[in-house]
Amino acid sequence: MLKKSLELLRQEAAETGSHTLKRSLGGLNLIAIGIGVIIGAGLFSLTGIAAANHSGPAVTLSFVVAAIGCAFSALCYAEFASMVPVAGSAYTYAYATLGELFAWIIGWDLVLEYSVGAATVAISWSQYLVRFLAKYDLHMPAQLVLSPFEKVTLADGSVVSGFINLPAILIVLFITAIIIRGTQGSAVYNGIVVALKLSVVAVFIVLGWQYINPANYHPYIPANTGHFGEFGWSGILRGAGVVFFVFIGFDIVATMAQETKNPQRNMPIGIIGSLVICTILFVLFGHVMTGLANYTEFKNSAAPVAIAIEKTPYAWLSQAIIIAILIGYTSVILVDLLGQSRVFFTMSRDGLLPGVFSQIHPRFQTPHKSNLLLGVFISLFAGLVPISVVGEMTSIGTLLAFVMVCIGILILRKREPNTLRPFRTPWVPLVPILGILTCLVMMLSLPADTWIRLFVWLAIGLAIYFGYGKKNSKLRQGIQAEAQPAPQEVIS
Repeated sequence: MLKKSLELLRQEAAETGSHTLKRSLGGLNLIAIGIGVIIGAGLFSLTGIAAANHSGPAVTLSFVVAAIGCAFSALCYAEFASMVPVAGSAYTYAYATLGELFAWIIGWDLVLEYSVGAATVAISWSQYLVRFLAKYDLHMPAQLVLSPFEKVTLADGSVVSGFINLPAILIVLFITAIIIRGTQGSAVYNGIVVALKLSVVAVFIVLGWQYINPANYHPYIPANTGHFGEFGWSGILRGAGVVFFVFIGFDIVATMAQETKNPQRNMPIGIIGSLVICTILFVLFGHVMTGLANYTEFKNSAAPVAIAIEKTPYAWLSQAIIIAILIGYTSVILVDLLGQSRVFFTMSRDGLLPGVFSQIHPRFQTPHKSNLLLGVFISLFAGLVPISVVGEMTSIGTLLAFVMVCIGILILRKREPNTLRPFRTPWVPLVPILGILTCLVMMLSLPADTWIRLFVWLAIGLAIYFGYGKKNSKLRQGIQAEAQPAPQEVIS
């Protein structure tokens, strides 16, 4: 099976000039980028969904299970990122270990995760903005905050159809403009956002802790209803699969390797550091939320934190939480768009996608055309398609990528044991095997329709690969050129 050599990947990482990405990110920047997408709106919504439908107060254990699966994978990601500091993340790692076809599958899987995820978040960002402004009697026309496929009943009883979700479009284009100007500016913006979000999360934990009702923790693990995933230990596993979505982010850090100063040192710091910080905050956050209100009260609620806050005398904190959600969505969109364009950049450089996705701006040294094309496409998708169709981005694609990365470490340790590894995954093969098993268990705990969506998307991707990517693969063309005999000199 056609693979990229580690030596070729290192040559790509060492390239400099106007056609390459600018190295401007340090370890703290990477931690902030990871936290920026991990602590997003999912924390403020999925925590309640997991508690109400699957694990009850034991949602904290669901966070721990999900974090353990992430930790195993993070250690494997860190080794790869230090060995092969180029853009592309799991796609690049799969190219070096499992071959071009598997690399395409992972890359296409990441496209689904990042692009559709950004559109989904943009639509929700618009909804929360409308809710926030309504508190101050500021109302936008319904036609400009809904897609053409949505209707809403106004206070006077009239039914209005949407035209376009304008806030969703504008937020995607705004973030795209920030990204085009360079990752250093994006990192500064993201750092400010992360500081604000961490402050709100810390305030919720500190203020809410003193109003916890211990009775809400009994039973800590509600009895199973007789169906897999509905409470009991199977509910904790299903809850882990749900809240795993909240952890998605540290893997995006790996897509920034080619824009990182001293990636051998800073990539492991960014990946593992962001995961550790967020895991601690998530467990504390879930503990306080389910302690303030009974988990059954979060049923069918998209804003469980607001319900929890009502149990305290700090009503003003409700609006602050909405601000935190808006900020959280913004940073998630930023990092999703960053990760998406960097995966496309790498796939384009390999010839698997058109060259427009790997063209670099001469001043900003960013893939500006890729950013712009993706930004316009995703913004229109967010503005014209209802959230019920876009759907919530599931965890299954990321879990699949994690499994591939763990398998890749096992293959490389056996195939190239003497290769320089600035960061080594400890306890190999135990850690990669545990990572594979943990992620597979969480994948199997997800509903069947999640698997169906994944297979349909992968089928579309395979059609594109065999129709375009395989024919234009630069690695394949290079090997074929080397295999052809040199032209014979004709003597007349």
